[in-house]
Amino acid sequence: MTIDMSQFYQVFFEESAELLEEMERLLLELDVGSPGKDELNAIFRTAHSIKGGSATFGFNEITETTHILESLLDKLRNGELSLCKDMVDVFLKTVDILKMQLAGRQFGSDVDTGSVAEIRRRLNELAQGSQPAEDPPPIVGKETAGDARIDPSPENLYAILTSAAPAAVPPASAATETQAFGLFTDPAPPPSVEKPVAKAPPPAPEAPKPARRASDHAEAEATSIRVGVEKVDQLINLVGELVITQAMLAQTASRVDPVLYESLLNALGQLEHNTRDLQESVMSIRMMPMSFVFSRFPRVVHDLAGKLDKQVELKTVGEGTELDKGLIEKITDPLNHLVRNSLDHGIEPPEKRLAAGKSAHGTITLRAFHQGGNIVIEVEDDGAGLNRERILAKARERGLPASDAMSDQEVWQLIFEAGFSTAETVTAVSGRGVGMDVVKRNVQSMGGRVEIESSPGKGTRIAIRLPLTLAILDGMSVSVGEEIFIIPLSFIVESMQPSRDETKTIADRGTVVHVRGEYLPVVSLREILNMRAKPADPERGILMIVESEGYKTALYVDDLLGQHQVVIKSLESNYRKVRGVSGATIMGDGKVALILDIEALVRMSQRDAERQAA
Repeated sequence: MTIDMSQFYQVFFEESAELLEEMERLLLELDVGSPGKDELNAIFRTAHSIKGGSATFGFNEITETTHILESLLDKLRNGELSLCKDMVDVFLKTVDILKMQLAGRQFGSDVDTGSVAEIRRRLNELAQGSQPAEDPPPIVGKETAGDARIDPSPENLYAILTSAAPAAVPPASAATETQAFGLFTDPAPPPSVEKPVAKAPPPAPEAPKPARRASDHAEAEATSIRVGVEKVDQLINLVGELVITQAMLAQTASRVDPVLYESLLNALGQLEHNTRDLQESVMSIRMMPMSFVFSRFPRVVHDLAGKLDKQVELKTVGEGTELDKGLIEKITDPLNHLVRNSLDHGIEPPEKRLAAGKSAHGTITLRAFHQGGNIVIEVEDDGAGLNRERILAKARERGLPASDAMSDQEVWQLIFEAGFSTAETVTAVSGRGVGMDVVKRNVQSMGGRVEIESSPGKGTRIAIRLPLTLAILDGMSVSVGEEIFIIPLSFIVESMQPSRDETKTIADRGTVVHVRGEYLPVVSLREILNMRAKPADPERGILMIVESEGYKTALYVDDLLGQHQVVIKSLESNYRKVRGVSGATIMGDGKVALILDIEALVRMSQRDAERQAA
């Protein structure tokens, strides 16, 4: 199946421009005398992202520049080199060069290959520990009739690009299947920068596509309109406010006599029905099929398997499953890291698979499906599985808390530590430890979680569980004293009212509850959030069994109120960040209910238990 890659070009150009702006901002704010590691990591990731995207589309000249830049940044963040002002100046000039190269691909504008070669030489010198001797020649644009050089300022470059008719974007290679920016396939090390740099000619295998008829274009325009995402978001916010208002009216109307106000209650019931339909219709505008993401991976697997001398087949299931556009854009990078890890660390070389009685061809499966109010996206391989002993050994080398008594789930979670890698050497594919920690951080920022299952010799399944949208949430409301909290349904396993003989106090572990053969720690929501509410009778309380990152915890609350679909409001942007809270919502009675961050609460309880044990 051949898919037109041009539909993804604009996404790449727009995101690359944003990444370069971010890189420039970080460079200008960088403390040269004492650069922060987080800032250096952030700059490195922007270069890494652009490199992967350009390699995806075959924009080799951009890939080569960003690869050299990335290698130098990697030495800086690892402490192999010290940052100096000259480096920052060269980095800023590299940003200008990359903008010029991107404009060349996007608009067909001239690219000064001399400036490109010079900046690569300077970056290589810095990577070797040499200080630059002189500035590279200025970026040049088209020459005027008077042979004048064009000032490369952003304003002038913009004027140049917008005054000329944009040229067609060069096609990708004929072997291209489907992918887009955000899939950072690491290329093989680029050719030596001593070789002359020139524009790559368009590939000759590629047959010209038939011209699109004007009637086809007119028909497409007649059945769809382009609407800015910000307008859709504004509409979603307004519908959310309407839902809250409708819930308030329903709450108020519940206190009136149903006989005297029958017509009013019927009208409010119809309003509720129409409001829900409107909300679902508006939310569907932002929903996109997972095929938009999955279709990008065949080329990734093909190219990377070739570099690793492995035989791998990619299968996709559930391409029609829909997810919010905002989440679609954010999930691509985590999935890319997971697929690359499956190829590099999971799937064995053909000879090892045959020796183990397997087929020489390995299989990676991308699967998406709805489960409750969530979407689950899985990356599964039939490779060697995670190596428990190797992970523990690497964790001990890095000084991480690791013990042979840890459960498999606890060991698997170690691979999400920042900088953690089991690769013996750094290659163009892996080894720098910027993969799994990025996956976990990005997924958590979307309100999701990552689950791992692995069997030695059989393979690994990594599942990402996400809400369908960032605007609404299916949750369970609970009370503690006079306060109401919302627990996301995706974390809830069950609820129970325990008897005295089911709860025990154990030294160094505090209170635990016995649930079907497991002793789970009991965490009082009142205590963990430092609430002043008076303790309720333990015999009448409710335990909410929640699961996060493979750990189960029993949250003690006063009462269980009911299930709701709530409109999420950002607490951080409207107030400030609160520990253990991910957001807020307005209930039908007008009160604000806090949405609990279950993962944070579980981590907080674990730290408290460790301090008590010490």
